[in-house]
Amino acid sequence: MKSSRALIMLATAMLAGLAAVVFASRWLIHTSSSAVTPVAVAMDDINLGQPLNTNLIRIVNWPSGSVPPGSFKDIKTLEGRVVRSSLTRGEPVLESKLSPVGTKGGLSAVINKGDRAITVRVNDVIGVAGFALPGNYVDVIVNTQAPGSSNDQHSISKIVLEKILVLAVAQQVSRDDTQPKVVNAVTLEVTPDQAEKLDLARSVGTLSLVLRSQVDGETLQTKGATKSTLLGSPAAPVAASAPAKPARVHYAARREPVKRDCVGVLSGISGGVECF
Repeated sequence: MKSSRALIMLATAMLAGLAAVVFASRWLIHTSSSAVTPVAVAMDDINLGQPLNTNLIRIVNWPSGSVPPGSFKDIKTLEGRVVRSSLTRGEPVLESKLSPVGTKGGLSAVINKGDRAITVRVNDVIGVAGFALPGNYVDVIVNTQAPGSSNDQHSISKIVLEKILVLAVAQQVSRDDTQPKVVNAVTLEVTPDQAEKLDLARSVGTLSLVLRSQVDGETLQTKGATKSTLLGSPAAPVAASAPAKPARVHYAARREPVKRDCVGVLSGISGGVECF
């Protein structure tokens, strides 16, 4: 009798435990599924200007409380979209890093609306020893003859463009590479007005690129450097002094001797003359 009661109690406990496990597992599954959100991320590193496809994107479960704004849940909505900012492996694909719908791949996809891309020829000196990389900012200096002059004594160096974005060096557009690259061409992003100035500058003189800080947005108006400002103005020539005039010699007027009456005086054996 006692053994049967013990068996019944044991069976009841087992059933209760099994039911608790089932309910707990269902609750955990429901809780975990509601706490994550599907997010599209990059399967590998993706360079800017590259079109997306299903082989480059995958869906992962992302904590619902930290889903970045502008993310995507469906890979199909990303088919053909062009990346305008490089993506690293596992990074969420955001709308802010994509070009507008309908944009084709290539460098033109990363140019801001209203801007242009222009390429200038450089060397290891003009290109800042290869440190002007995609994503960096540079100033453009032109060295030419000052207006109205025809010799190198009146040459001038002047900053004509400031804070210009480097889009590409040669055919490289990746902004993740930090190693310097000596190339023969640099592509810059400019406005139409800046494109005209840059084209004129390279036709009238030689160009140099000046690398600047990526966080420095200040613009300065410079007067340009010339030989006179670089070396200092030459001393003014001293005018030849006029020959000194001879000093005037003043002669005292000669006085006529005054006529006086004189008599001879004899005193003993000596004599003399007395005048009055």
